[in-house]
Amino acid sequence: MSEKTPSLHLPADVRAYIDRQPWYGWRRAIFMAILRLTVHTLTRFTVTGQQHVLMMNHIAGIDPGLCMAAVHGRYVIPMSKIENFTTWYFGPFLWWYGAYAIRRGAVDRESLQTTLGLLERGHMILIAPEGTRSPSGMIEAKEGFAYLATKANATILPTAIAGAQHFKTDVKRLHRTPIDIQFGAPFRFKTGGRARIPREELALMTQEAMYQLALAQQKDPSLRGVYSDVSRATTDTLEFVDPQA
Repeated sequence: MSEKTPSLHLPADVRAYIDRQPWYGWRRAIFMAILRLTVHTLTRFTVTGQQHVLMMNHIAGIDPGLCMAAVHGRYVIPMSKIENFTTWYFGPFLWWYGAYAIRRGAVDRESLQTTLGLLERGHMILIAPEGTRSPSGMIEAKEGFAYLATKANATILPTAIAGAQHFKTDVKRLHRTPIDIQFGAPFRFKTGGRARIPREELALMTQEAMYQLALAQQKDPSLRGVYSDVSRATTDTLEFVDPQA
């Protein structure tokens, strides 16, 4: 998600975080060099499709790192649940890289404002619409994803991950995990210039977006979960984008 939105009136702390993004550049360069070396050492990593990312299926804790490692030329800024910032194994890395938190289970206004503010500056955001890990297959997505995308008029690129659910077991056995990342066709939601989208239309947008993610999941179709019947995929609210534009 990297399109620009009209100028926003943001709280001072949110604006300060967004203004710090260029300062994180040297940290992110170091972090990404280490991350890519780790990923390619511990996995057999295959990436197919365009080098942009926004929405991913979430099957393992390493998924955000895999998506970040797959994108070259830009830094992906992940949204992570606030609990991860207090853990000894994730917290320091999230702080160093400059990720930002979301409080799940309630409307997190600060996270929404941060996301929209980053998009206004042209940054690339990583979001898991399901809101939690689903290693056995995709589950129903939250509508907040479509709300953000319509507010920002953002270009969305579905990112299907397969194989990461076996990573933890393979590491214990000193095996490299075959992992495949497939980027699907980029699109935007059709809003007709409306500032407010009805709830039922947001639900349809979310469903159509998730079916695009399911269609991208070709390496392991069993991970499509509740979106397994791709014959039900419609595109009434989607506008596909030339990936070279």
